Amino acid sequence: MHCFVYASQRKPDTYVWLARREGFDLLPEPLALLLGELRFVLEVELTPQRKLPHDDTERVLANLAAQGWHMQTPPNETLSVCNQPNHNREIDPDETLVRA
Repeated sequence: MHCFVYASQRKPDTYVWLARREGFDLLPEPLALLLGELRFVLEVELTPQRKLPHDDTERVLANLAAQGWHMQTPPNETLSVCNQPNHNREIDPDETLVRA
């Protein structure tokens, strides 16, 4: 399968694989907002025999065929981590500022 890889400018080491060039309309809106601007990095012919260093080729191909996109996150991170509150911050109810 011919595919196109884009890097998120907002989330380090996060990539989106697309089944068609600039097929950003395939991404769910919340995901597109989370990733921010995407920068083109690679055009590749992906086959089941090709080994990927950070993802399972069969899973990437299955996602591309089913939904037209696949998101590759850094090892040990998932999309759900991005939606978790930052527990390192304290919010003082008497102040409008957030302290880190």
